[in-house]
Amino acid sequence: MRIRTPENVAIARREIDARIARSWLLVNGTRTDLFDQAYRSCADQIVLDVEDAVDPQLKSDAREEVAAWLENTSAWVRINDRSSAYWSDDVDRLTGLPGLAGVMLAKTEAAEHITETFDRLGRSTPVLALVESALGIDQAGDIAPARGVFRLAFGSGDYRRDTGTSADDLAMAYPRSRLVVASRIGNLPGPIDGPTVSNSHTVLREQSAVSVSLGLTGKLCLDTEQLPAINETVNPTPSDVTWAREFLADFEARGRIVRDGSDLPRLGRAEKITHLADCFGIGRS
Repeated sequence: MRIRTPENVAIARREIDARIARSWLLVNGTRTDLFDQAYRSCADQIVLDVEDAVDPQLKSDAREEVAAWLENTSAWVRINDRSSAYWSDDVDRLTGLPGLAGVMLAKTEAAEHITETFDRLGRSTPVLALVESALGIDQAGDIAPARGVFRLAFGSGDYRRDTGTSADDLAMAYPRSRLVVASRIGNLPGPIDGPTVSNSHTVLREQSAVSVSLGLTGKLCLDTEQLPAINETVNPTPSDVTWAREFLADFEARGRIVRDGSDLPRLGRAEKITHLADCFGIGRS
């Protein structure tokens, strides 16, 4: 196992609030050679994966490699699902590590999967619920308000395998919308969409734009080359930012007086857009 020291982890990295993070880069927990590359990338958040990406015979080694890296560097970790034989060892090994930003719980299908994970981690580590099945989608409204839930994410590949659904945008609109509605009811940030497996940046941009149109505000990804396209597509457009700032300026100029029933929804949207624009430096010289 590699021993890491603060000197060999001295990598400059911007800090992006995970509540508004757009790109979530999954990194195989056995590929320690990719950890630093991922950390240097433009991913808003890094997720070291000790679940589906790792062969069962290698899970213990991967868990130890990830734990060693988190002694000096920060990242999320995708852990095995609550019903698996690996879940208990995952949470026990990760609890208290200084670099653990949070965990992504695979195959979340019930609120208690989240609360039990949150409690075992010491009730301070955020848990991102990865919903990957028909049952998980059906239970999303109960999962989202559960104690410890940070955001929802869509495991689109496993969902398609579970349901036989195609990857067509229309076929996938229902589960994505269910997560958007559940997130709103649970007072969570927008959900994170599943990854695009195509190497085509045109396809990636198109699929990211569909996600945004449905109300998702982030996307999982498997390759650092996908990151710029995801970040750019999930960002508010310059025209949206211009509209939002002009609306807020006008709203302030008239003493924040509400003129009709559309003003308050517009206000909420404008404030959200300008917040994201300020965080990501959009529309400012």
